[in-house]
Amino acid sequence: MIVVECRLIPKRYCVNLFGMVWSRDTSWIGPRVLRHERIHTAQMREMLYLPFYIFYLLEYLVKLLIYRDHDRAYRSISFEREAYANESSCHYLSRRHPYAWISYISD
Repeated sequence: MIVVECRLIPKRYCVNLFGMVWSRDTSWIGPRVLRHERIHTAQMREMLYLPFYIFYLLEYLVKLLIYRDHDRAYRSISFEREAYANESSCHYLSRRHPYAWISYISD
């Protein structure tokens, strides 16, 4: 996975754009974060990239309206729920079923 430093990204954040991880400072990006981002890349690939970003944004906006809290809305996005739930497993991607994120949709 390619990791790129970019001053436009806030500190301690990273953004996965089409399988490339962008961050202001890459020193904090370890194996767990990379596994998390690889899960997102798998999600993007199976949705043919652009629909992933559209669905991600729409789900975030709906959850933001429901919870009225950025952190809670972000953590409840189905893509994030799958990635956080499985970022500690080194073998998750090898056994992951296509569209596994659907089982994480709730509310």
